[in-house]
Amino acid sequence: MSMHSPRISRRTMLAGAAALGLTGTLAACGGSDDSAQDDDSDAPVKLTYWSWAPNMEKVAAIWNKKNPKITVTVSKQAGGGEIVAKLITAKKAGNAPDLIQAEYQSLPTLVSNDVLADIATYAGDAKSEFAEGLWGMVTLGTDAVYAIPQDSGPLMFYYREDLFKQHGLKVPATWTEFAETARAARKALPKSYLTTFSANDPGLFAGLAQQAGAKWWTVDGSGQWTVAIDDTATRQVTEFWGGLVQEGVIDNQPMYTPAWNNALNKGTHIGWVSAVWAPGVLVSAAPDTQGKWRMAPLPQWTAGDNVTGSWGGSSTAVSTDSEHPEAAAKFAHWINTDPEALAALVKEVAIYPAATKGQSGSVLTTPEFFPNQPDFYDTAAEIAATTAASAWGPNVTIAYTTFNDAFGKAAKAKKETQFLTALAGMQTSTVDDMKKQGFKVAGA
Repeated sequence: MSMHSPRISRRTMLAGAAALGLTGTLAACGGSDDSAQDDDSDAPVKLTYWSWAPNMEKVAAIWNKKNPKITVTVSKQAGGGEIVAKLITAKKAGNAPDLIQAEYQSLPTLVSNDVLADIATYAGDAKSEFAEGLWGMVTLGTDAVYAIPQDSGPLMFYYREDLFKQHGLKVPATWTEFAETARAARKALPKSYLTTFSANDPGLFAGLAQQAGAKWWTVDGSGQWTVAIDDTATRQVTEFWGGLVQEGVIDNQPMYTPAWNNALNKGTHIGWVSAVWAPGVLVSAAPDTQGKWRMAPLPQWTAGDNVTGSWGGSSTAVSTDSEHPEAAAKFAHWINTDPEALAALVKEVAIYPAATKGQSGSVLTTPEFFPNQPDFYDTAAEIAATTAASAWGPNVTIAYTTFNDAFGKAAKAKKETQFLTALAGMQTSTVDDMKKQGFKVAGA
């Protein structure tokens, strides 16, 4: 599977927003903005950084101590869709912050609304610090650089090592083996399931589709978008999970509920497809199972392949309103690549760094919940390096909202055909919304 995104111009990427009247000022934004103040002057520079992550101000304090002429003040914000909406509103008022913590899937929305500057001029050698798939998430397949990757969420498979050994269950290397293990687990433990399909987690579903090779949004040289949510790769994922739910060999209950926590803690769910941050969830969700879990690479669609998807992760971007884009880009580069900054992000903010050199070393100690797997982060780093490039679009929120509703109904119905109907609904609602916003969409 190719992990390369098509190379298109920055102008092409933004052409889809032309109907919204958003592109008129884009040629002047970013690193080449002559109207920005000279960051090489002796005048002090004060930057504001919008972030939802806890303790981010402690990391900024390290920078401020070393760079007294360029100080960064962290302004705590809500995450998710709320910060995106607030940023768009701030941009319209001309007072967006200098620096932004932005989730990868929100970048196209922010770019199409002229919120993010192209900092390619100031990115330097940043590309070499990250896995190819992760870097592709901040370039959007263009020659521009809209952010510097901060943290990542490579997908992995977590399983109850004790119960797998006790009942002779196989750790699956392929999705075919995953289905076989799910059936074997139901026979060995009739009151238990290998895992569940959760309809309240579109990010996980997107990551699984990403691993299968899906490219949900792409844009061509004329600015015409193609929406391919209902593509062959995603249908394969949909049929697989819908089939297992219909067969009754995996559960159909949502995650992050008291019932789900109890299933993990009591061993009625003995596996979990999740991301690198899962140990932190298991600590509170399944406290009685410490030392009983183990992590393995995500199963592959073809034996011998080595690719994973991602669930979560964010970046540091510079806004088009910043009067000091060069200084802001320097901070974005520093916080996500400097060894001291990376160590602080791990210790204070509890993230898994996107930078390759931040994914190993003494700072990333074995999770306390996994004392039986001292090589946890060594394995995680190997998996993270195989992250496939994603392809996000300008209305991810619409697609995700439709997923929650349509796949929720399908999971309750336990019908594979309804899962496929739900996927088609995601495609239709996403295309309809893009047309309503004024984007050109192929075949629409």
